[in-house]
Amino acid sequence: MSDETKEQVLESEEPVANATEATEPSQPKSPRGGLAGWLDRYFGVTKSGSTFRIEIIAGITTFMAMVYILMVNAGMFSEDFVGISYGAAYIATAIGAIAGTLLMAFLAKMPLAQASGMGINGFIVYTLLLGGTGLSYANCMLFTLIDGVIFLTLTVTGLRKKIFEAIPASVRHAIPVGIGLFIAFIGMQQANIIVDNASTLVGFISFNVLADGFTYGAVIAPLVALIGVLAIAVMSKKEIKGAILWGILGSTVLYYILHGIGYAVSDPASVALFEGISFSNPLTAFSEWGKESAAAVFTDGFNFDAYLANNTGASLVVVLITSALSLCMIDMFDTIGTLYGACAKGNLLDENGTPIRMEKMMLSDAIATCTGAIAGTSTVTTFVESSSGVAVGGKTGFTALITALFFIVAMFLSPIAQLIPRSATATALIWVGILMMTSVTKIDWADAVEAIVAFLTFTVMLLGYSISKGIGVGIIAYILVKLCTGKVKDISVATWVIGVFFLATFVLT
Repeated sequence: MSDETKEQVLESEEPVANATEATEPSQPKSPRGGLAGWLDRYFGVTKSGSTFRIEIIAGITTFMAMVYILMVNAGMFSEDFVGISYGAAYIATAIGAIAGTLLMAFLAKMPLAQASGMGINGFIVYTLLLGGTGLSYANCMLFTLIDGVIFLTLTVTGLRKKIFEAIPASVRHAIPVGIGLFIAFIGMQQANIIVDNASTLVGFISFNVLADGFTYGAVIAPLVALIGVLAIAVMSKKEIKGAILWGILGSTVLYYILHGIGYAVSDPASVALFEGISFSNPLTAFSEWGKESAAAVFTDGFNFDAYLANNTGASLVVVLITSALSLCMIDMFDTIGTLYGACAKGNLLDENGTPIRMEKMMLSDAIATCTGAIAGTSTVTTFVESSSGVAVGGKTGFTALITALFFIVAMFLSPIAQLIPRSATATALIWVGILMMTSVTKIDWADAVEAIVAFLTFTVMLLGYSISKGIGVGIIAYILVKLCTGKVKDISVATWVIGVFFLATFVLT
């Protein structure tokens, strides 16, 4: 073959890409044309150094790590005093997760997923709704919507960081600790590990088989929950993906095995359990959601008659402001901490150590919260479990898209999810509480000021059964201690304003 002929042949081929692939075999091949090509260019899969296979595995991993929220959140919001069914709460939670995760996929184009945040749901259910406050489920969705609108405004204007900095460091570090203790305590109560006690108010469940009144069925739930938490810990230590989900499913199996034994010996609780099992049409949950949760924020959210029956209009204004502040602070610390942690694990930071596309991720978070409130679920935020997908190689929004698609499928599994007992979902609450305790190491216990402020913050959250009151006490304590130590200049104007609102809450509501 002549040199001229060789040149003609080379020009008729596509040598550039092939030559590159031959010399750099580690580089993933870019799809050419079609849907795969469009997806690759849109999400930048090949450009990021990833592949569709890796992104799909990462998306599934993230879903497995955080799907427990559908069951846990539905269980919390279906408490009798909330006023909605398990099915309605399940669908609302799923819609919030789908909307938030799709925003991460298409707006932020990041491999992270969103859903109703743990801790924030506890604040709404066990602080705003429990105890005859007069507030309704729909009222709380209005608070959540306000939280989302505030976040949206702060994100667009760039003020979100300034609000974050206005909260004393000691309070910021104590909030995750307090929320962790709070939701772990709730989990232990739901599983009957911690029970009412006439003399000490609370106590540890008795496993004494010789005690008067001992029944086999009564100890199954606490036993299952304790074993489940230990199992999650072991799986996490062994770095098994989706440890929380497997812990919940394993605890469920154990729960029914133990009750099966109880049924065989005619234990009343076990017999009642199995006789009460029934399966519903998956579409029933959608119907319940449409009647009870969808747009409840607009149809009933502005009706505060029950609250005003025993309170003044002025106290309602204070509650609105402080509740919005509490929701914003919890969501703000949760989101910012998660974004930094998850992105650092996947080397998704810029040269300044800030997560890439930070503003778009926070914008996705704010829009998702508004969407979730309209759907009927608590504040939607970025899940720390997203780190699991990033850890296996997820780098783009395609990972988030895969996670969202799996949440869509999960929407139709509510009848099966409803069979999962409280003792099994309680394992997730307890374990997430354990994970949130890591922030305690950030507190400077050698500094008397920081120590007392942090201690009061998370202690009041736990023992006072109120996240917002814990935050309020912490901020007020910070202001008072700084005043008494002659460091007034350390108190910012924003901190003063927030402290005054919380003081008004304690005095007027």
